Amino acid sequence: MDRALALADASGLDALTIRKLATELGVTPMALYWHFRGKDELLEGLTERIWSELDTSVDAAVPWPDQLRGLLTSLVSVMRAHPAAAQLLAQSEKNSESALNAIEVTLELLRSAGFSPQDASAIARNALWTGIMLVMSEPGFKSLDGEERTEVQRKKQVVLATLPPSRYPRLVECAIPMTACDEPEVHYRFGIDMFMAGVTTMAARAAGRPGGQAG
Repeated sequence: MDRALALADASGLDALTIRKLATELGVTPMALYWHFRGKDELLEGLTERIWSELDTSVDAAVPWPDQLRGLLTSLVSVMRAHPAAAQLLAQSEKNSESALNAIEVTLELLRSAGFSPQDASAIARNALWTGIMLVMSEPGFKSLDGEERTEVQRKKQVVLATLPPSRYPRLVECAIPMTACDEPEVHYRFGIDMFMAGVTTMAARAAGRPGGQAG
């Protein structure tokens, strides 16, 4: 799986084939077909490998928002380490042992926090999609060098800054920050903070309901 994951990270999932993996391993394709009946099974194995890297250990002594933040941060870290991971997790069924374990841990901490099964499920699903979205929208143009990236940003800033201010006053005002290429750490911290703010606001709002249920 290590070599298959390395190939997927380097070349993308579309370029990963049983034949190419066999060549990399120095074996015949038939040797791999003993382990994987086709590419779909190979991708299932890769997905399980990605989920297995997620740190699902939570400290029950810390507040539940910190536990949830830790799980989301771990998910993002794993996907950042593997360029193919976001696409794999987005398109795969969440029924591997490691995936089920991660979801179970997340639902348990949310239910223990007082969220209903419906809200806990929605939060767990959105945590995954938030992580995928953050990784797939990481700022920067990886295929461009520094000078090219700067020029692309400059052109975008000019487009916004030269819009009719009477019609688009806020776009003109925000031309620079709207086209800024934030550092990745800033991008991820903001995204996770925004997700957590939404979840904790839901909990606070629900606390005012009869019975104090968070969902």
